[in-house]
Amino acid sequence: MKKFDIELLSELRARAEASPRRRAHHNVHDDYQQPVQRLFVSMLPDSYVRPHRHSQAHKWEFFMVVDGCLELLFFDDHGVLTERLALGPGSDCLGVEIPPNTWHATVCHQPVTFVEVKQGPYEVTDDKDFADWAPAEGDDAVTAFLASMKILRPGNVLS
Repeated sequence: MKKFDIELLSELRARAEASPRRRAHHNVHDDYQQPVQRLFVSMLPDSYVRPHRHSQAHKWEFFMVVDGCLELLFFDDHGVLTERLALGPGSDCLGVEIPPNTWHATVCHQPVTFVEVKQGPYEVTDDKDFADWAPAEGDDAVTAFLASMKILRPGNVLS
């Protein structure tokens, strides 16, 4: 039996704070070849998750917030925000399953920890299609782009 406690969440938050990417994960699955990948993710407000999609027909993704609040942003093929969904205590929704081939990204305004579940096996070479209308992680434009994502409203395009 695997148990997940407050100490794990605290350790994960500390790892996120020490990480250059400002997020950290704890895998529940034993290896990347398992058919279902399960992990806890702790993310800080300055962490950039580049908009992406999972284009393989069987690659859905599930999120459930356990601490804090996460915002999921959904886009069309041109970077227009189609929906903004807050997940977590105090919002109308605690979790969501994202279907394959859906452009999305995550942002937070405070530290958040969530559970992510997705189809395996995990293959780094074809896990994600990154949006060409969004800067790559580490690019000089990321700080301004992340700030735009945090205030973008449906119907508007990222710039």
